[in-house]
Amino acid sequence: MNARIGKMPANINIMNPVPNKDAKSIEKLIRNNGKISGYLLSDGTVLTKAEGIALAKQGGIRGVAIASRSGSEYLRSLPDGSASNNLGDLPSVSMELK
Repeated sequence: MNARIGKMPANINIMNPVPNKDAKSIEKLIRNNGKISGYLLSDGTVLTKAEGIALAKQGGIRGVAIASRSGSEYLRSLPDGSASNNLGDLPSVSMELK
């Protein structure tokens, strides 16, 4: 029997970091030309996509896992039964990040 996380295969995530006690949550997605380029955290910090992945790997962001598609890492929501905090359902802002 194949292990599952919600409706997805368990092996879709390459890493499921354990969040630190002071881990932040992602409040908004930052998009540039429609693509996710970063994240706005619950404490107001703005991170690039790469910074967000690095912080999540250190346990600094709660509720996310790291997955990979075509050799590119990205953040995924961990299923918790609530659609309101899924990354794809979060509000987005347009902003250029450097």
